[in-house]
Amino acid sequence: MSYFREKKISKLEERFLASLNQPNEYSEQASEEDLNELFNQIMTNGMHGLCFSMYEEGQEPGDYISEKQVLRRMKILQPHIQWIRSFSCIEGNEFVPKVAKNLGIKTLVGAWLSDDLEKNKEEIEALIKLANEGKVDIAAVGNEVLYRKELELEQLLAYMKEVREKIPSHIPIGYVDAYYEFSRHPELVENSDVILANCYPFWEKCPFDYSLAHMQQMYGQALSASKGKKVIITETGWPSKGQTDNASQPSKENALKYLINAQLWSKNAGIEMFYFSSFDESWKVGAEGNVGAYWGIWDKNENLKF
Repeated sequence: MSYFREKKISKLEERFLASLNQPNEYSEQASEEDLNELFNQIMTNGMHGLCFSMYEEGQEPGDYISEKQVLRRMKILQPHIQWIRSFSCIEGNEFVPKVAKNLGIKTLVGAWLSDDLEKNKEEIEALIKLANEGKVDIAAVGNEVLYRKELELEQLLAYMKEVREKIPSHIPIGYVDAYYEFSRHPELVENSDVILANCYPFWEKCPFDYSLAHMQQMYGQALSASKGKKVIITETGWPSKGQTDNASQPSKENALKYLINAQLWSKNAGIEMFYFSSFDESWKVGAEGNVGAYWGIWDKNENLKF
């Protein structure tokens, strides 16, 4: 990883580099029984965090979700996580940090930003309100809005500065996007307290056998751009089913192995990671093709897959 060689590396980078020289993967000789046992150990010991899947069958973003539904799903996740990540602050999403806090779960709370400026105003105001009520441990101002080209950088930075000014100073703020956006836009790093990077080997057409190494490289690139600030992996995962026309093959076996690899490595390296996702959600088919419906650790009926 040559991008570390021309500068003095930080303690975070030292630990990351050390993790690359340690065994992080399951044995290639591991049987199906061995993999299931590893999965059970991970679930028993607990993960750092999960991305919260709001929507049941027939629901989609824009629908109002009840606090009762959020509570039922959160209780399923509670024994296995320290943190939960939400993506919006309106239409029932505001119940996610409220319920999580009541259950003793820490919160990374996101305001969903888009090219709808009126909705953006609602989201930002709701995020500020939740933070000032003590329901937010980390505030995420937007998710992949630069990647989707729905806002200009200057607009996004204005939202980030507004949130930073209006919430308590001890609550870190950041912006979630693909790992490489922080190299492209150093202004994002300058205006963030923590770097929130999405790392998906699957979407970069990576063959499964190289997926962990590629995810490590993604994290390393974000860390190199971070100017010593903490980098959190806010999304990574692998779909258990679906069709693709590239080298990244969805399957139940690959999804299980990727989850094990990602959890073992991140724990070994001391990296905070939010796995994507908790439950399968059928509405995602429209945005991602049929693989979109199969990113959960639990299926759409809230049954563990593995």
